[in-house]
Amino acid sequence: MASMIARSARIATVTGIRHVARIGAISATTTTTTTTARLARPSSAMNKTATRFFSVSRIARDDQPRLRLGSTAPNFKAETTEGAIDFHEFIGDSWTILFSHPADFTPVCTTELGAFAKLQPEFAARNTKLIGLSANGLESHADWIKDIEEVSTGGTKFNFPIIADADRKVAYLYDMVDHQDLANVDKAGVAFTIRSVFIIDPNKKIRLTLAYPASTGRNTAEVLRVLDSLQTGDKAGVTTPINWVPGEDVIVPPSVSDEAAAAKFGEFKAVKPYLRFTKYPEQILKK
Repeated sequence: MASMIARSARIATVTGIRHVARIGAISATTTTTTTTARLARPSSAMNKTATRFFSVSRIARDDQPRLRLGSTAPNFKAETTEGAIDFHEFIGDSWTILFSHPADFTPVCTTELGAFAKLQPEFAARNTKLIGLSANGLESHADWIKDIEEVSTGGTKFNFPIIADADRKVAYLYDMVDHQDLANVDKAGVAFTIRSVFIIDPNKKIRLTLAYPASTGRNTAEVLRVLDSLQTGDKAGVTTPINWVPGEDVIVPPSVSDEAAAAKFGEFKAVKPYLRFTKYPEQILKK
């Protein structure tokens, strides 16, 4: 009887570990049997327990939504270098690019912010706002901007807001912390922010997410290229192939019949029944 009870307990423990692994609450290899049993409770109890293990974040699991393409971008209020904002009000009827930085006065991020500042007119021409985020306060941001203007903008004045997120509330809201950074904390015990990019459309939907390692600078041309692709696709009802840039041929979606494609785009080239190219829809985009 004792051996049967012990075997049942082992099965229950393994089942609980698998359940926890599926929901991503905590790695099974770092829990005890007692902890696993607690985390396998119904969701309300599980969330309270998970909060203890992620106390470094100071944010409950329920406050960190799972963000996917098509998710509504979480709203928040924050102080920025250009004043207080409500994020959804800031977006308004524009596209918005939100990108984060682990700290002020970091070398890679200094070059990135300068590059985005130089391209800001291109984004503005596409009805797109830029907004950065860094895990420091406004005074630090102001001093950092002076450095950015000196070394990275080529004389261009810094021209978009940076969110002051010293307590990482926005960073956690947007899941801008990677696995390693849960243990990589500052003096206050708060995890550092990773370098993420979000493209958000006027409907407040997330259309692109990117996460970069600390060693690799972002590619502003690629962010602009994806924005062009999204806006072209939304307006003209097309998709874009590998390495596409504006002016090049686009793809007719498989959901569009040959007859409908001919009526809408005129000529098209069918490489395969599911792969049809047509000219850049300049006239449609001008409407």
